[in-house]
Amino acid sequence: MSFARAKADLEKKGFGDRVIVTGESSATVELAAEALGVLPGMIAKTLSLIADGQPILILAEGTAKIDNHKYKETFHTKARMIRREEVEPLIGHAPGGVCPFGVNPGVKVYLDESLRRYETVYPAVGDDHSAVRLSIPELEKCSGFAAWVDVCREPEERDVQHNTLLS
Repeated sequence: MSFARAKADLEKKGFGDRVIVTGESSATVELAAEALGVLPGMIAKTLSLIADGQPILILAEGTAKIDNHKYKETFHTKARMIRREEVEPLIGHAPGGVCPFGVNPGVKVYLDESLRRYETVYPAVGDDHSAVRLSIPELEKCSGFAAWVDVCREPEERDVQHNTLLS
């Protein structure tokens, strides 16, 4: 059901022909990158969070992680992931297929600056065996995003910060 809903949304926006159905699972960044033959960072992972009591989605490059300080500066609240069992009822897609296409009404979508590292990214399409190939301007056009945000840190930043904390 989620796949059909997400694909219909993409078709309505002119991107239905970009949908890729994989024979292998694409439920995690690593599995999706392997199934698609791309770098893990090119997977546009979709993070499901609660901000001001409302569900939001943040799309980030596959290896990026939420930076709690940046998130709090942007959303004025602590980052809180939606519990696994609440994702589908709140967002409209189950974990492993969460994407910004065909989501429940009222779910705001944000694009993290980490995505700009790549010209082409691959978000899921409503299930754990699908993706869609999009340029960043195409993702902007079909995601219904509210704003670009800078709430993630990339692996290099985490490594540097981790090493600093250890010394």
